Amino acid sequence: MAIYNPKSSKAEEFINDEEIRETLAYAEANKNNAELIDAIIEKARPVKTETGCVCRGLTHREASVLLACEIPEKIEKIYEVAEEIKLAFYGNRIVIFAPLYLSNYCVNGCLYCPYHMKNKTIPRKKLTQEEVKAEVIALQDMGHKRLAIEAGEDPVNNPIEYILDCIKTIYSVHHKNGDIRRVNVNIAATTVENYRKLKEAGIGTYILFQETYHKESYLKLHPTGPKHDYDYHTEAMDRAMEGGIDDVGLGVLFGLEMYKYEFAGLIMHAEHLEAVHGVGPHTISVPRVKRADDIDPDVFDGGIDDETFEKITACIRLAVPYTGMIISTRETEAVRSKLLRLGVSQVSGGSRTSVGGYTQEERPHDTEQFDVSDQRTLDEVVKWLMENGHIPSFCTACYREGRTGDRFMSLCKSGQILNCCHPNALMTLTEYLVDYASEETKKVGFKMIEEELNRIPKEKVREIARQNIEDIKNSNRRDFRF
Repeated sequence: MAIYNPKSSKAEEFINDEEIRETLAYAEANKNNAELIDAIIEKARPVKTETGCVCRGLTHREASVLLACEIPEKIEKIYEVAEEIKLAFYGNRIVIFAPLYLSNYCVNGCLYCPYHMKNKTIPRKKLTQEEVKAEVIALQDMGHKRLAIEAGEDPVNNPIEYILDCIKTIYSVHHKNGDIRRVNVNIAATTVENYRKLKEAGIGTYILFQETYHKESYLKLHPTGPKHDYDYHTEAMDRAMEGGIDDVGLGVLFGLEMYKYEFAGLIMHAEHLEAVHGVGPHTISVPRVKRADDIDPDVFDGGIDDETFEKITACIRLAVPYTGMIISTRETEAVRSKLLRLGVSQVSGGSRTSVGGYTQEERPHDTEQFDVSDQRTLDEVVKWLMENGHIPSFCTACYREGRTGDRFMSLCKSGQILNCCHPNALMTLTEYLVDYASEETKKVGFKMIEEELNRIPKEKVREIARQNIEDIKNSNRRDFRF
């Protein structure tokens, strides 16, 4: 029998089934232990220091107790601390991105994804490099600076060389004042050699969703194809880091398995990365299974309601305080609004989950990976964020200044990253307003920028940011950054 060991290189040891089951039993036994719950919440609370704030985070057992908690006033306290942590390390900034689907060819048999090989109703499509360029121009015309590229697993149609060519094409497109400055990659688990190639291509974060940490369920949900190999998939982040990629993103597809099991496994995976590589996940995504072509989410037993989903998000924020948290357009405006308060720091805007969707005037549905609940334009999302007190940020400065991996985390943990992120967010927002925004959005945005400039504590930084913003408004100069 495998023994739990967060420093192990074996999936069955760092995501250990027996440890998860013992954790869930411990959480169930203590879900109404008010004294213990208070102590765990206080441990998670940010502590102010001379240089900023620090957080200790929570173990998977501690976090699981909070997730199991049934005491209403304690749950509200969890939410309050989640918001406190979010504001301490990310302020009121929300990073904006868009997914770009390159190909829906796939050799896997995943039961929850319409791209599965046996689905004969979905049209298969793979973008040529010219089509990639056209999609990028369409995204740049919307105002995007950061993409997450997606592709099915197919060694014939989507080999690593194709992905690398697409990344090269994306970075090469300079349209008007538009540039894609960061390309994150969400593709299937691969080899150390291929991860090195992705690193050399200049990717930002490598993202891979585990879908489910419950091995028995994982094997049933992935009956055929290379993704059937649970261990190879679960150990992918270690190979990515061995290949030089220091920013990796985790995620599970909530609704496929018991959510408390998934939550414990997710936090254990974060603990494993910290224990072995000295840096936890750069991002954690929280998608829920959604309806799509050939897919009915109601067939899965693990579906979770909005209230539970909010609780999961808050508890992740307490457990892994420094990670960026991502919510996609799978979720409605109302759900996304609540999750922004509870810890989410990145959102997609104006997304299309179909291959070649951005160049089409009407949103295509025949090749969508999932139904998009939030169908607002990027301009509408930007305006909505600002009206709710959030600064939409198109910043990619840390990635391009080499502030990644442990360098990013050390800055984040000391609170020093706030000295550059806030003005960078305002400068990139100014770019968006000048180049792409509607008049109504501009009015809201420039008012917010003026107010937020006055909140920058260092006078020198404030004056440089103010001058750069004036330069953006009055010239074609772009891409200022601290």
